[in-house]
Amino acid sequence: MRSGPDRRGRPPGGGNGFLRRSVESERTRLTDAPEPPAPIPPRARAALTVTVVLIGLYVVLDGVAQLLPPHYNAISQAESDLAVGPYGYVMAANFVVRGVLSLAFLVGLSGATGLLARSRLGAALLAVWGVGAFVLAVSPTDVSATETTTHGKVHLLVAFIAFLAAAVGELLLSRRFSEEPRLRPIESAATVLAALSLVALLFLFGGTVVPYLLHHVFGLLERVFLAFVLVWILVVSLFLLRRPGPSVPAGAAGR
Repeated sequence: MRSGPDRRGRPPGGGNGFLRRSVESERTRLTDAPEPPAPIPPRARAALTVTVVLIGLYVVLDGVAQLLPPHYNAISQAESDLAVGPYGYVMAANFVVRGVLSLAFLVGLSGATGLLARSRLGAALLAVWGVGAFVLAVSPTDVSATETTTHGKVHLLVAFIAFLAAAVGELLLSRRFSEEPRLRPIESAATVLAALSLVALLFLFGGTVVPYLLHHVFGLLERVFLAFVLVWILVVSLFLLRRPGPSVPAGAAGR
């Protein structure tokens, strides 16, 4: 017996065929959809959290050092001058804080993304910036322009290398954000911040090389540069920390 169309004029099995095609279409859509990034590992999350906390501590200690005697001028004098004087140990400790937060950031960035493998030079330069802070802590600068010491020369050389490494390193890393699903949304913001830090550094170096050019605002220019570098690190850290962490088993929460 041959089956004919149903009462609505549809061929036999037409409803099942339509349902099958819908299921297959939905399955294809789900299969082709990009997978969400894996949760950030606990170690990377902890390192990024340490980075954010230490940036706050760095700002506080910098302010404290500025308020203590001998009250150096923040507009015209370098931040490093704060490490010279009766309370110079506060700024020296702050250099250590800057080194730790920078290296902690690299640990967190490495664990949360594959960015360091994509830009090894950028990562290496940012590591130079971090290690340089430790050297600055044990090599006080020369406040007086008429007196030079070996540790003062080391301080200036390391500061020059570390500052340049930070600006170029952040710019190189920012240019790779488009290749990282986690960081792609802030590629433009990170690139702008990195470019601004490089511009601030050029003004800072210009004021150093050319006598009396911007000399009266040298301290301000240096602090603006440092602010751009640290804000870049802060923005990236906070953005990554907003990403989901590892899922907790249902029974683990109540233990």
